Amino acid sequence: MSEPNTPPKGLRFAVDYGPLLVFFVTYYAAGIMWATAAIMAATSVMLGVSWYFERRLAPLPLVTAGLVAVFGGLTLLLADETFIKMKPTIVKAFIAAVLLGGLAFGRPLLKPLFGAVWKIDDDGWRKLTLRFGLFFVAMAVLNEIVWRTQSTDFWVNYKLFGTIGLTFAFSLTQIPVFRRHWVENPAESA
Repeated sequence: MSEPNTPPKGLRFAVDYGPLLVFFVTYYAAGIMWATAAIMAATSVMLGVSWYFERRLAPLPLVTAGLVAVFGGLTLLLADETFIKMKPTIVKAFIAAVLLGGLAFGRPLLKPLFGAVWKIDDDGWRKLTLRFGLFFVAMAVLNEIVWRTQSTDFWVNYKLFGTIGLTFAFSLTQIPVFRRHWVENPAESA
């Protein structure tokens, strides 16, 4: 396998949020069916770009891409926007199940993902994993409520601004956990 190429600044952000932005812009330009096709294409392109620069595909974007392909394909094939609206619920529920399932087996799975960046003790990892797991349960439920009770326009705006805003706000509320459980010597958190 060849060595990874030097990724441009902002690659991770583009891979994570680029398809969502493409969906949003296309929705307002051409409607939900075109937006669904656009997010499917953009997700495929972003996976290719990620592979080119990193020479690997992270599991979560890969699972998300699979769900976009399945639910987007059903949306287009059956001409029913219900499927693309359900996709965020499935993704959030999947993330919650992985985090909470790992915790049930004594494995705070945020630590392997972010341990190189966040230097906190094991108790902090357990707390963060539980909190983020429950947050994703709440986000799955909220997506269900929004798409089932609101207009498609409202749901599209919620999908972009609401989910990003709520995730950012929730993450900020976790700063006290980082402060209480931060360790200067990472060997202490093992």
